[in-house]
Amino acid sequence: MDKPEGKTLGIIAYLTFIGMIIAYFMNKEEKHSFATYHIKNMFGLVILLFASVALQQYLVGAIIYWISVAFWIFSLGMAILNKRKGIPFLSEKFQTWFKFLD
Repeated sequence: MDKPEGKTLGIIAYLTFIGMIIAYFMNKEEKHSFATYHIKNMFGLVILLFASVALQQYLVGAIIYWISVAFWIFSLGMAILNKRKGIPFLSEKFQTWFKFLD
C-alpha cells in the first residue's frame, strides 16, 4: 500500500497536544488532506480530554477520560495503517465542526 502524503504529519498530530500544534503548522503550507483529517480528529480528542479534566471529580469525567484514551489509541493506529477511518460518528462531526483547521 502506498504511503499517503502527509502520513508523517498525521502520526505526529497524535503525539501529545504539542504534536498536534506542530503538525498543524507544518501542514499549513502544503495542506495534505490525510494530515488535516487526523489533525481535526486529534483536536476533537483533546477537547474530550479537557472535558474529562473539568469533570474529573465525578465518575463521568473518568469515563470520558478512558473513552478518549481508547479513541486516541484507535485513531493513532488508523493513521499508522494509512487509513482515514476514525471514531464512529465523532470523526465525521469533528471534520465538519473544525473547518477552521483546514
